[in-house]
Amino acid sequence: MAPQRPVQLSLKKPTYAVCVVGVETYVDVHSDVPKGAETFGVSGSSGVEVFMVYDPARVAEPTGKARWPLDARVDVIVSVDAASKALNDLKVKVSYFGQQEGSALGHSVLYLTGADISLDVDAGRTGKVKRSQGDKKTWRWGPEGSGAVLLVNCDRDSLWSKGLDLANTQLTSLDDLQDMSPMVLSCGGPEELFDNHKLVLSVPFSDSKRLGVFCARGGTSLSDYKQVLGPQHLSYEVERQPGELKIDFYVEGLTFPDADFLGLISLSVSLVDTKTLPEVPLFTDTVAFRMAPWIMTPNTQAPLELYVCSVVDAHGSNEKFLDDMSDLVLKANCKLIVCPQIENRNDRWIQDEMEFGYIEAPHKSFPVVFDSPRNRGLKDFPYKRVLGPDFGYVTRETQYAGASGLDSFGNLDVSPPVTVNGKEYPLGRVLIGSSFPRSGGRRMARVVRDFLHAQQVQAPVELYSDWLSVGHVDEFLSFVPTSDQKGFRLLLASPSACLKLFHEKKEEGYGEAAQFDGLKHKAKRSINEMLADRHLRNDNLYAQKCIDWNREMLKRELGLTERDIVDIPQLFILRGSLAEAFFPDMVNMVVLGKYLGIPKPFGPIINGRCCLEEKVRSLLEPLGLRCVFIDDYLSYHELLGEIHCGTNVRRKPFPFKWWHMVP
Repeated sequence: MAPQRPVQLSLKKPTYAVCVVGVETYVDVHSDVPKGAETFGVSGSSGVEVFMVYDPARVAEPTGKARWPLDARVDVIVSVDAASKALNDLKVKVSYFGQQEGSALGHSVLYLTGADISLDVDAGRTGKVKRSQGDKKTWRWGPEGSGAVLLVNCDRDSLWSKGLDLANTQLTSLDDLQDMSPMVLSCGGPEELFDNHKLVLSVPFSDSKRLGVFCARGGTSLSDYKQVLGPQHLSYEVERQPGELKIDFYVEGLTFPDADFLGLISLSVSLVDTKTLPEVPLFTDTVAFRMAPWIMTPNTQAPLELYVCSVVDAHGSNEKFLDDMSDLVLKANCKLIVCPQIENRNDRWIQDEMEFGYIEAPHKSFPVVFDSPRNRGLKDFPYKRVLGPDFGYVTRETQYAGASGLDSFGNLDVSPPVTVNGKEYPLGRVLIGSSFPRSGGRRMARVVRDFLHAQQVQAPVELYSDWLSVGHVDEFLSFVPTSDQKGFRLLLASPSACLKLFHEKKEEGYGEAAQFDGLKHKAKRSINEMLADRHLRNDNLYAQKCIDWNREMLKRELGLTERDIVDIPQLFILRGSLAEAFFPDMVNMVVLGKYLGIPKPFGPIINGRCCLEEKVRSLLEPLGLRCVFIDDYLSYHELLGEIHCGTNVRRKPFPFKWWHMVP
């Protein structure tokens, strides 16, 4: 709470002032003093606390009949502990004395009216508003931090509403109040006090476009709630009813943190004296909020829903793939959601279109889908089908140039929680694919990168993905959960591991075993032929160098060691200067708990088994994982994508509370 202005006393007439409960009021005992006065004494009526502020090195506290010296910088502070029952029912008396013993040379009288004015929010982050006497206008990170949290009201609670709830200045559903942060104004005091004093709620101009404040006046039906602060309303004269001691407000967020918004917002209430012209604010109380960030969830979080598209192309429908996904979700105990062709317009790349995350405040959490700027066949699906009650929506659009392939969200991932050189990232770190540093190649759009950086809690890392034709990070990396102390492994596509495996099989006498065995529409390539193919070897030496650069970056930025990385056999081939997967890219998998839906690689068959599948099983199943190889060759691989590209998973939020971290 801000300190009140000093109260100046007079010897000629009583002084009247309003004293806010819990706020110290400075009483000026030096400006109007009787001639010859050298000392003074102060007394207060019941309900008033009087404090003397002085330098003990210069002044000794009076004892017996001794009094305070006027020439030694002794200040008088008063406070009240409860609202008055009547105007001017509290009294402070100051008496002045000369050098000689005797009666006082003069007296000053201060009549106080106690007012209980306080603006309170969930500064303690418990999910409930509690009265606070501390610093409410500073927002602090960490488990011992303080300051309230705002949710961006980006869902649509009413089925009759056309847009996001945040676009409505009138409440459309009482459920929408649950998405807002509660705020309580205490306004106790004698009724007569409010005849010539008013309470004004206000928001700084810079913050006004970031929030909306609702208040119910006259009842609790939808029509009784009105927006009193927001983009069109910078201040609101509180409509206090006689006898009303508390007024409830509901605060909604309108914008996520971004390049032009750090996420901090403040609101204030002022007690204004209307007897003076201009009107004078006697006291102001300010509270701080931080907008909840959008948080991504890594593969290590439990799956809730798997999204996949139903499509038809020259090879027919992907019905078999959908059946395989249905079997997989049964094993993983999560829900399958199929986006029909009429809604996806034959766009199967649902991972590229959107990314699931969530926002959280102490009182409420809900998922939020981030809609990418790619805007192909699935462009309406996130808004029209995912957005709904307690399911939010956010997007960022490129302003001038169209979206590039790197703007798709197959190029967006997040690591599990990591610690890097003692710095904890309890919500992991966002990973985005980009061009090689200072090379001038393709990058994710700045508006998307700025948004991701501004969330603060998952500090992004830019990797090198521009060496790939499609250019997405999910083409060479994935994370899988493990039950050991580390809790996860990073999987990296590895041409070196694949060539080593093929050399081993050749040495074992299986050189004629063929890649693509079992595929009708693809010519077989024997192990001997692949190892003798100079172009294929050079292509993969290049691919391995690109992956190795990322490997070192990931080790450094995620605090990983070689023990945390598993190399998954994979070959690439260059088309011009950009790489594509030579056979189905196994790291481009869908992770549903311990069940991994892995693109079937159609590797050389040795002793009745695919040697690539057997190698991957030997690497992952000892970690407690279950490998399920799924044929995606015609429906996805030939179109330069795989299972991860064609699926999307909504996962459980982190149990860790983002406000407990220190970015």
